[in-house]
Amino acid sequence: MKIFLLLLLILLSSIVLSAQTPHFNHTTILVVDMNKSADFYEKAMMLTRISEPFHDNKHIWEKIGDHNELHIVQGATAVMPHDINIHLAFSVPSIEEFAKHLDSMNVNYGDWSQKNKAPQVRPDGVKQIYFQDPDGYWIEVNDDKF
Repeated sequence: MKIFLLLLLILLSSIVLSAQTPHFNHTTILVVDMNKSADFYEKAMMLTRISEPFHDNKHIWEKIGDHNELHIVQGATAVMPHDINIHLAFSVPSIEEFAKHLDSMNVNYGDWSQKNKAPQVRPDGVKQIYFQDPDGYWIEVNDDKF
């Protein structure tokens, strides 16, 4: 009986703790031209615009996952340089097909160094390409199957 109660206590504790584990919800980028950025994400990244609660012409929200969003906010005064180490990452079934899509839109992309258009290959075999949005934010697209 004591073992049963101990196991039940452990199970209940793990349920309570897992209910408190934070889950990713959204990320926000501050941009110079919100409509230009939203257009880029909707065309180049094929994201879908979703309703946002502010209705103040300073916010556009894009769906980036089942319960994840990209919030595009008007307000930057200039395009600033961004380090490639800080980037949004998305997965697609085929890097080659996605690269063809970017080519059709004249979006420049490349490996980590941006010296080669061929995908970067991680040590685990996942292929990656990198490019920038209109405000210079870096985007990685990979073929991770997770």
